[in-house]
Formats: sequence, structure tokens, C-alpha cells
Amino acid sequence: MALAAAPNLLSELLSFLDGLPEPRIVMDADYRIVAANQAYVREFGSGQPIRGRTCYEVSHRFTVPCDQAGESCPLKQCLESGVPQRVLHLHHTPRGEEHVDVETVPVRDDAGKVAYFVETMRRVRQASSRAAGQGLVGRSPVFMRMLEQVVRVAPADSAVLILGETGTGKELVARAIHEASNRNAGAFVAVDCAGLSETLFESELFGYEKGAFTGASHRKLGLVEAASGGTLFLDEIGDLPPALQVKLLRLLESATYRRVGGIDALPADFRLVAATHRDLRTMVEEGSFRRDLYYRLNVFPIRTPALHERTADIPLLAASLLERVDRRPGRRFSADALDWLSCRRYPGNIRELRNIIERAALMADNDPLAAEDLRAVDEDGGEAPAAAGVAEGRAAFAVPGLVPLDQLEQHYLKWAAREVTSDLPRLAAGLGISLRTLYRKLREAGMGRDRP
Repeated sequence: MALAAAPNLLSELLSFLDGLPEPRIVMDADYRIVAANQAYVREFGSGQPIRGRTCYEVSHRFTVPCDQAGESCPLKQCLESGVPQRVLHLHHTPRGEEHVDVETVPVRDDAGKVAYFVETMRRVRQASSRAAGQGLVGRSPVFMRMLEQVVRVAPADSAVLILGETGTGKELVARAIHEASNRNAGAFVAVDCAGLSETLFESELFGYEKGAFTGASHRKLGLVEAASGGTLFLDEIGDLPPALQVKLLRLLESATYRRVGGIDALPADFRLVAATHRDLRTMVEEGSFRRDLYYRLNVFPIRTPALHERTADIPLLAASLLERVDRRPGRRFSADALDWLSCRRYPGNIRELRNIIERAALMADNDPLAAEDLRAVDEDGGEAPAAAGVAEGRAAFAVPGLVPLDQLEQHYLKWAAREVTSDLPRLAAGLGISLRTLYRKLREAGMGRDRP
């Protein structure tokens, strides 16, 4: 669509957008940026011209539109549907690659035809550089889906239940929700439910008045009061005994509490985020977890993927973790070290990966760190994925001798598709590619699948 299609409309758009604090660009239907406001230039400008270039080249360094590169394209979706679209993308910025929440809105001319598209960029705020170094890093499809859920729910005040295996970064996700919420000026208060006894529950959560019991020589504020205006994070909520579940339910239903020894009902003002590695739905059916409390907590569930579901992220995670724990800044991994880390199994997930890297960083003086440095400190001896597959009774992947690399990919894809026949999203996540790319590769391998 030519720039001259609606010059007056474009001028009005620029005048309006320049006064807005969020970075915005205006594009035509050919993906070309025709204008950018000052906030965008400050946030994402890298000293190079922006106007006249395509959005996919500026943001992704792609030579083709996002949808042709295996990613979702909000502009194309917006053009086809005629309504605003919102996606989470990984953009190149002057600070490096960052997760950006992208919202694209069609702008119509006086005749009602779509003339331009306004795209708003919102950087996904991480809890901190420390948190990112501990694991909230990735670009695999399954990780991006999780992060998109975080972006969607963070501005609301809805309760969030984070589900996932031990070591998958549930507290980091909770902190990211808090940091991106409207309550980020308040405190983030974490409570380990597994360590709360019945006698400590009320005094720790609700506090107590002076003289409430022997030894109560002064008033003590509870964690609920400390979280006022912020976020209360209940970790390992599945370990809370039934008697304490009742007290927690009463707090959530009434939004009030009393300090131990007090008589006044005090208002509770916090955003609730809970997490557990347990299967709460099964616990509800078995009667070990209250059904009414489960539905209070499970307003917006988010599942943190296990590391074996996002193996494509291991090199990124490894580099980030090494930067965090290494006593020698700037040290890197060799290619064989990254290959070894990517092939290993991690029952303890990111926490186990961090432990191996930290041990190797302490013991080895090499730069870069080699696979042998990692093997030397691998006390847990994690199995490779192929060996785990055989142990579970699945057929191991094998090829008929030496084959060209393009044929090897097709052999592996056919084997993987047979192993995960009914869950293509899981297969795509395991392969570290988008679902769109998986469908394309299946068609190229002669295993055509129609997209649902």
C-alpha cells in the first residue's frame, strides 16, 4: 500500500503517537515502517534509519515476513481478521535480544478500508538481572507460550497457580508476574507452605499482638500485612495440611484476617500467586486437598515446562547461568560442552543444570569450558534422552548407516512423529520449533498434515 494512500491520516497518526509514552510504529500492508514515534526511537532505535525498512528486518533480522520464517505475524493476522492482534516476540534491541509484547491495530481511512497498522511494543520486564541469570531465559515455543501467559495475566489482579516440576523456575515466574503487574511498587512476599506448622501458620501469616502468648513481648506484623499492596507468593501450596487449608480459604474468601490475640478484623490487600509441583487435581479427587480452595487458587494456571521439553533453550540457559556463577567474567563454553549439556537428562531441571555449571566453573581453569570439565563434576550422571527413551520401552532412533544431513533430519522427524503421534504441539516443543514450522517440515518429509 503506497505511502500516499492516506497522507492526511498518516500525519494525524504521527501527531497523536508522538505524545504517547509507549513505543509505536506505523506500517503499511507491505510490512514497511512508514513512521515511528519518539518513544520507539529511544527504546529500540540503534542509530540506523527506521523509516522505509520492513518490520521483520528491523525487529528480527529476517529476510522474509515472520509467518514465512515459522513465527506468528500479528500484521498478517490483523490484515486477515480486521481486528487487533497480540503476540509475544523475541526482538533485536540495542541491549540485545529481548522478549517484547507486540499489539497490532488496524487503522481505517474515511472509506472504512484498512490504510495502516499501528504496532505497540512493550518490553517484558524481568524480575531482575539476577532472576534472569537463574533461569528465566529462553526462546523455545513452549517457553514463549508460558511467557505469553505471564504477560497476559500480569496486569490483572487474578489469582495465578503455577504448576511444574521441581527446579523449573516457578518462583522466578511468580516474581516476573509481580514485576510486570500494577502492584510492582509493593512487596513480593514468598511463603514456603511446606515449612509451616499449624502452630506457626497464624502467627507467621497474620502476626500477633503484644501479650497474645508467652514470649509475645511486642506486636509482630504478619506476612499478609507485609504483602499489602503487593504480591503474596504461596510456594508448595500442595504441601499445606488440611487444617491450614481451611484457614487459608477463610482468608481468601473474606479478604480479612485477625492478628493472633487481636479482636479487630483487618483488610487483606494482596495479589495471590501460588505454586506447587504436586498434581492438585488428583489430590482433590483423593480428598487430600480442598476442592473449594483449589478453585480459589486455580483462576489462571501457568505450567512451567520441564527442561527436557525445552532442550533448545539449554545453550542460552547455560551461557546465562555461567555469567551468573563464574568467578571469571567473560568465560564461555566450547561447542562440545554445549552439545554435552544439551544431550544430558536433568531430573532436577534448571536447578540441576545450574549446579553442574557452578561446579565446573569452580573446578576448571579452562577458557572456554570443555565437555570434559563438565563430565568431571557430573556426580549425578544424568542419562541421555535416547537412553531414557529405551528405558521407557520406546524404540531408539537409528539410521541405516551414513546418510546426508537433510535425509537424517527427515529420518529423525519421522521417528519422532511416530513416538508422539497424537500431540503435535508437544512434538514441536520437544524439537524446539514452532508448530507452524513442524507442519511445514512434516509436509516436506512426505507426512502431510493439515493444520487444525
